[in-house]
Amino acid sequence: MRVDELAPAPGSNKRRKRVARGIGGRGGKTAGRGTKGQYARNTVARGFEGGQMPLKQRVPKLKGFNNPFRVEYYAVNLDALNELTETDVTPAIMVAGGAAHKGQAVKILARGQITRAVNVHAHAVSKAAEAAIVAAGGTVTILPPSYKGVRPPAKGNQFTNR
Repeated sequence: MRVDELAPAPGSNKRRKRVARGIGGRGGKTAGRGTKGQYARNTVARGFEGGQMPLKQRVPKLKGFNNPFRVEYYAVNLDALNELTETDVTPAIMVAGGAAHKGQAVKILARGQITRAVNVHAHAVSKAAEAAIVAAGGTVTILPPSYKGVRPPAKGNQFTNR
């Protein structure tokens, strides 16, 4: 097959209807819009529902909002850290060990016990978890955020919290 042999499938391309070409032609005079009324006059407002209360006015407006700039952490507890075999634990090692999800900020929480010295690198650590890690002989290093600037990029779309 060559480039000059390419063509659309038969019947897939249809000529557009040429309307309003005089009363003698098919689709002339009123151009398929009927006679009179707002639909014939091209004055229907976007979102108009025939006098019924529009959807955007019918839906309830709730109080409060969801902060689109919130920082979401993946929680990893001390008992999950204790099951990992490495002494230097980073988010990549937690992902490889199944304790965290890839691409998320990690926060260490204090559920469970840690029985060995572990050097933990995480984006956030609770005070109780930090105390337990230091008491076991380990260290805690806070990693910088993965985003640039003061706050993380907004989540959601253009209609979020509007």
